[in-house]
Amino acid sequence: MPTYGYARVSSSSQSLAIQQEALGHAGCDVIRSETQSGTKLDGRTELETIIQFARAGDTVIVTRIDRLARSVGDLAGIVQRLEAKGVSLKVLEQPVDTSSATGRCFLGMLGVFAEFETAIRRERQMEGIVKAKAEGVYRGRKPAIDPERVKALAAGGMGATAIAKELKVARASVYRLLNGSLPSTSQ
Repeated sequence: MPTYGYARVSSSSQSLAIQQEALGHAGCDVIRSETQSGTKLDGRTELETIIQFARAGDTVIVTRIDRLARSVGDLAGIVQRLEAKGVSLKVLEQPVDTSSATGRCFLGMLGVFAEFETAIRRERQMEGIVKAKAEGVYRGRKPAIDPERVKALAAGGMGATAIAKELKVARASVYRLLNGSLPSTSQ
């Protein structure tokens, strides 16, 4: 059965050569490469070509998981599409081969650890912000709207829509500042 190699870099200043060489050594029959961000699937035509072309029994090979996807959701979607067609995924630098139960298990664990790492990083960041606020170091971002200016314009007879246009802000933000008033449905 054919094996399809997929190589990806994010910018033209990066080289595909190392990935292409590793995929060639792994015995890939076809290697498709592209320069696209891995944070989204849109625009990744070479990956889509491989997914569309691969048939039951084929294998798609990448050098590392992050070459295929940067989010657990995208990775799960790609793997689900491949498995629905009977196509295996193999990762050279990590022990992932979805043709085996062990490989599928390891892929799932990688996803869980990636989400855990993100959650821990977010918790640490929030703890740091709380501490910085308590020490008076962190004050948050400067307000985008001057509440006094909004109230002055409203007192001068200007409506919320006009104020929003004047200040280049969302109309909902103006309503929130005007004592929580909500827009009427008749406007």
